[in-house]
Amino acid sequence: MKPLLDVRNVSYSYHTLSGETKALDGLSFQVDFNEFLGIIGPSGCGKSTILSLIFGLISPESGEIKVHDALCRDHSMPIGYMLQKDHLLEWRTIYENAMLGLEINHQLSPARIKAVHQMFKDYGLEHFKDARPSQLSGGMRQRAALIRTLALNPGLLLLDEPFSALDYQTRLNVSEDIYTILRKKHKSAILVTHDISEAISFCDRIVVLTDRPAAVREIVPIHLSVDEKTPLKARSAKEFQDYFNRLWGDLNA
Repeated sequence: MKPLLDVRNVSYSYHTLSGETKALDGLSFQVDFNEFLGIIGPSGCGKSTILSLIFGLISPESGEIKVHDALCRDHSMPIGYMLQKDHLLEWRTIYENAMLGLEINHQLSPARIKAVHQMFKDYGLEHFKDARPSQLSGGMRQRAALIRTLALNPGLLLLDEPFSALDYQTRLNVSEDIYTILRKKHKSAILVTHDISEAISFCDRIVVLTDRPAAVREIVPIHLSVDEKTPLKARSAKEFQDYFNRLWGDLNA
């Protein structure tokens, strides 16, 4: 079966009046259906640039990014993007924030509206639909942002440090929630993170990048001896520390 996403030999540079800064150099990797792929690398190596290229905000200077027909055909399964901050609009209720993407894309069909209502029930936000973002905790805001993203039924989610603004305990809990939600919905995801432990506990494979200009140093499959892996259970696996040490060594090579 063809991969859901195929990034082939992609290079990209930023251009300013002071010169050229090469961000990516011959980057190649794939994402399969129902796979969670992690991307880690040194700070400033171009991890967020990769997501911008996949989402189509910028175009590669060389190489190509191919998506499966399921994502291309009539935009029926678009790509979703969750950023570091939830970017909920304070002048809209949580429910109105969740519906924003559907409004912009003129997709307020009864089936989509019903799906949003069900997600509010499933994710514990049913009684907060009329609240403003400032009235919610950080974890609840992230769940609301996830509903807004999932409302468009994306086939692939791009997660750019989605838990980094949360305190440690909330970060673990929200990571567990979002992992479970995406697995149940059979979604594929790319998680960009600075947190090695988070990448190991959340992802099926991890792409390790070199320093800028970023290239793939190594792709590490993650196999943990736990039943029904979740981010919290994964951290207790006997192999967890070995993966951490290996990835830490890669990043500091």
